[in-house]
Amino acid sequence: MRGRRAVEPGRGGPGVDGLVVAGAGCLAGMVAAQVASGVVSDPVPLTGPVVGLLAAGTACFVASRRGFGRAAGAVGAAAAVGYAAESVGMRTGVPFGRYAYTPVLRPQLGGVPVAVLGAWAGMGLASHAVAAAIVPAGRRAARVAVGAAALTAWDLFLDPQMVRQGLWTWADGGMYRGVPVSNFAGWLGVSALLMAVVEPIVEWGPDPSGWLVGAYGVMAGMETLAFAAVFDPPDRLVAVTGGAAMGVFAVPAAVLAIRRRQAASPRPARRRARRRASRWPAWRR
Repeated sequence: MRGRRAVEPGRGGPGVDGLVVAGAGCLAGMVAAQVASGVVSDPVPLTGPVVGLLAAGTACFVASRRGFGRAAGAVGAAAAVGYAAESVGMRTGVPFGRYAYTPVLRPQLGGVPVAVLGAWAGMGLASHAVAAAIVPAGRRAARVAVGAAALTAWDLFLDPQMVRQGLWTWADGGMYRGVPVSNFAGWLGVSALLMAVVEPIVEWGPDPSGWLVGAYGVMAGMETLAFAAVFDPPDRLVAVTGGAAMGVFAVPAAVLAIRRRQAASPRPARRRARRRASRWPAWRR
């Protein structure tokens, strides 16, 4: 329509604000569902809502800054990489080691729970934003490496939690709460592939979505608290190990994101001066 200009995603406006609000609502819902899963007798039915809300929230945050097309492409790509790795892994033992999903978590697609795809997508995009906050734009290989490590750090929580809930089993067990070291090596490799695929789709500049960085930090905090004090019985080894590993990425990413936001915003004095100037007619200035 002549005389009107569409709002570009990531440039502000009602549509963008609505996406941020929707994403924040999904994140709040995820937190509520995660808290509930720690106190109910059967947490498995809440697994799907937790990861579904996480994936939806991260998609909204990407869309608010980079547009719907990139958001859909990033979510789809991350889920596809995760599904391919899980499908091959449970049939061949590569790259994670030999494991199998139980029929507890449904629905399943080719033997892989659909919720697992949401987990790869949701935390994959959050970890990618963390890497973009830490590593300057243009250093793609470094971003891939940091993002892969950040996503693998989350699995120090995820695998012990899913094993204790009976969602999957390891054929030969392992030294870390029944999880083999090969699993984390596989996670690092698959996560690197996921980051390499997502990076050219999203193409964060020097200032990725602070909401995505926050989502990663929220997950780190919730998992640490859950293993330390909420789960019955608690597991403080996992709480300390996972919390320290995710904290290595969550803390610097949050600090850098806040500093960039403060540097980009006008100084309070300048804002006040502009407000005062706007109250006076031009002929009196």
